Amino acid sequence: MAFDPVQKILAIGTQSGALRLFGRPGVECYCQHETGAAVIQLQFLINEGALVSALADDSVHLWNLRQKRPAILHSLKFNRERITFCHLPFQSKWLYIGTERGNIHIVNVESFTLSGYVIMWNKAIELSSKAHPGPVVHISDNPMDEGKLIIGFESGIVVLWDLKSKKADYRYTYDEAIHSVAWHHEGKQFICSHSDGTLTIWNVRGQGKPIQTITPHGKQVEDGKKPEPCKPILKVEYKTTRNGEPFIILSGGLSYDTVGRRPCLTVMHGKSTAVLEMDYPIVDFLTLCETPYPNDFQEPYAVVVLLEKDLVVIDLAQNGYPIFENPYPLTIHESPVTCCEYFADCPVDLIPALYSVGSRQKRQGYSKKEWPISGGNWGQGTQSYPEIIITGHADGTVKFWDASAIMLQVLYKLKTAKVFDRNRSKEDKGSTETSDEDPFAIQIMAWCPESRMLCVAGVSANVIIYRFSKLEVTTEVLLEVRMQYELNDIESPEGGGGGGEHSSAHPTPGASPQTSGPPSHPSTSSNNSDGGNIPCLKVRSTPLKQSPGYQVDLVVQLVWVSGEPPQQITSLALNSSYGLVVFGNSNGLAVVDYIQKTVVLNLGTVELYGSNDPYQRQPRSPRKTRQPSGGNEEMGYEGHLNFFQPQITEGVFGIFVSTGSATSEDRCKSPTSGNMSFRSNIAEALCHPDVKPKQGTNHRDNSFSRSRSSSVTSIDKEAKEAVSSFHFSESFARKGDSTLTPCLYVGTSLGTVLALAVTLPPAGEQRQLQPVIIAPTGMLVRVKGSIMRMAFLDSTGALVPHAYEPWFEPNVTADGEEREKVRKRRPVSVSPSTSQDLNESQYAVVCSEKQAKVISLPSQTCIYKHSITETSFILRADVVQMSQGACVACFCANGHIMTLRWRYKESSV
Repeated sequence: MAFDPVQKILAIGTQSGALRLFGRPGVECYCQHETGAAVIQLQFLINEGALVSALADDSVHLWNLRQKRPAILHSLKFNRERITFCHLPFQSKWLYIGTERGNIHIVNVESFTLSGYVIMWNKAIELSSKAHPGPVVHISDNPMDEGKLIIGFESGIVVLWDLKSKKADYRYTYDEAIHSVAWHHEGKQFICSHSDGTLTIWNVRGQGKPIQTITPHGKQVEDGKKPEPCKPILKVEYKTTRNGEPFIILSGGLSYDTVGRRPCLTVMHGKSTAVLEMDYPIVDFLTLCETPYPNDFQEPYAVVVLLEKDLVVIDLAQNGYPIFENPYPLTIHESPVTCCEYFADCPVDLIPALYSVGSRQKRQGYSKKEWPISGGNWGQGTQSYPEIIITGHADGTVKFWDASAIMLQVLYKLKTAKVFDRNRSKEDKGSTETSDEDPFAIQIMAWCPESRMLCVAGVSANVIIYRFSKLEVTTEVLLEVRMQYELNDIESPEGGGGGGEHSSAHPTPGASPQTSGPPSHPSTSSNNSDGGNIPCLKVRSTPLKQSPGYQVDLVVQLVWVSGEPPQQITSLALNSSYGLVVFGNSNGLAVVDYIQKTVVLNLGTVELYGSNDPYQRQPRSPRKTRQPSGGNEEMGYEGHLNFFQPQITEGVFGIFVSTGSATSEDRCKSPTSGNMSFRSNIAEALCHPDVKPKQGTNHRDNSFSRSRSSSVTSIDKEAKEAVSSFHFSESFARKGDSTLTPCLYVGTSLGTVLALAVTLPPAGEQRQLQPVIIAPTGMLVRVKGSIMRMAFLDSTGALVPHAYEPWFEPNVTADGEEREKVRKRRPVSVSPSTSQDLNESQYAVVCSEKQAKVISLPSQTCIYKHSITETSFILRADVVQMSQGACVACFCANGHIMTLRWRYKESSV
């Protein structure tokens, strides 16, 4: 690392030869050395807009930072000697380069050429000594006299060299190896750190022994005895203050008996010693001081600590040495990334809105001062349109990133785990299969940038719907939809539907949702000991204070039933214009109206086909009952599970307030536990390298390879048809339709696309009261492999955007006219007019893990088919609008990215 104390710019070098420059939050720059060799040292030309870098390939480079894109002005390569240390004095034109052979070469920074002056190791040490002193590990000039250099050799020899007389003034010898040296600002003393965990303080004019020897982490021993050796102190800095004791800051030096202890930075100030533990090994640290002048009281105010996977800045001016909150995303894997989504061309007011609420988030335990690295100026973004990336993490957090510039910037952070109760009884803890998994991990996300509605599916079979608000609210209770599936007395064909007590495709028209409590139904008669009606996570029942930003609107949970855990959610979609959220798993799908907070539809996959099921499904093999928590009940066999069987009273799907009555929970498998079904169609470039799909699973045709449930056995795997994709659009629901209607298209793991027609109540007050009706209309198309993505093109071949409702403030405090305006807002339909002539058709684009097809609507004829890959399979696909037309972009498991471009000419592809 290097820091310019005048310009307030920090530079960091990496093992791959990259340079990252940091200024005030939002000011970052990235550049790369062509050779890719590791950066071993950096030196700023203070307040001159230049930087010197030394690499592991023994090259030295001079960077010009005063231009828009930093560039290398000069380079110098050493061929016969290895570079070990560099030093550039303050406001000097001479760069001192120490080598492994113990020699020091001097480079003119202006011309970047070697001078004829070389300090040879055999002249620096005692003439009578024939032993080599080892590599040069330190060079620095006396703060009061630039003509005097301190040279530290690895063997423990320190030499004070006079540049003018070209000879050594003093030599200091210690019997332990040296790792670093630091000056007192008066130039009369210096301090050395050693390999045995000791610090030695020397007088410049003193010969022989150090005036003081300190072992910061050594055990107290009797007088006259040498303390037990500790681990090496790799670096030490000695900073003085005008009105107090000096600071001695060091890394390493811990006792050898502290096995397993995390890396530490030690701050010694007067009689106090603070040991600050770090999450990762320390690479380097720098002390930031008020003055750049080395011969004055430095007045340190912060310490920058570079870790292997993080950057930490410590506030030295506050008690307890709190850290500053880091605005730089050195790694997006603070918690492993489990899923991510990318959105281009977002509304222009969205990034400022997210930044506004994000900057006001209360952070506990951080320094109250401003970020001390404050140099540079904000420049223009590289894109002309706003880009946002959303990442979901293993600890249940969701982060919004501004991707419009070169570097990612965190805008806003959401913690979904706040919705759930983290307190668990001892009985529950003892019965949990594992204790260090991630039950709050995010698995899938759906977001509407225009309405700012957010929907998140977690690994514990839950869906949380959020609204964006600029006002703070306190929610007394959270409405919770528990969707329950039941045992079926008779063996039924595999597929997740059919049979059971629920057979209607939609609720009774005119029925109103219940919100007072669970309706009476046989499905709730079983007690908790048999695993009935128990969610994986318990929603908190205490009031929840929700800060400005994303606030919980609805929680949907799948529950254990008769010893069977809920299947993990494999697909998710949201449409703010319709007010609907749909999600599916390996058994079927469910549609939730988040405006009325009711379940609109729940169907097993086979029910979507009706009597036209194209597959021969075999009966499911019996399976022993499992318990969600400890119990001694006899294990029995079960029949077919009917998917999402809700509590029904006169056709109404039960919605009730969470009372916190469920006391048992089972932590579902997380993406980082290595034992869960993991959705592999994520953006591989952003996901944590430790988060991998479950190994040993074949990606075969007609099998759901994207999200494998732990309850799917090898016997019934082939017959299992999971829901793999959703798409809302205004389209032709049936063959031969003449008008566009709202539709939900469902893609399955067996390569089928099915259509459901959506009948919506009129906007306004009636939307709050009348039910949404959804009915299957049959199969649209079958392709080879699991369905990855669906999209619709208009008659000209342009991508049809989704319909949406513009964002409005949900927590309106004003009465009367303003509240009435919010209630009467109408959705924005960006689909073609419903009076469109039949000849002006649409095109449905369907992409599976193997193929892509284009279907003409409303005739439902296939006009194009392409086999994308035969030897691999697609991990992720999307249909995007490019400057030259619509394209299908595919990311394959073999690492290839392929695009198929739509060419529209006289009704042909």
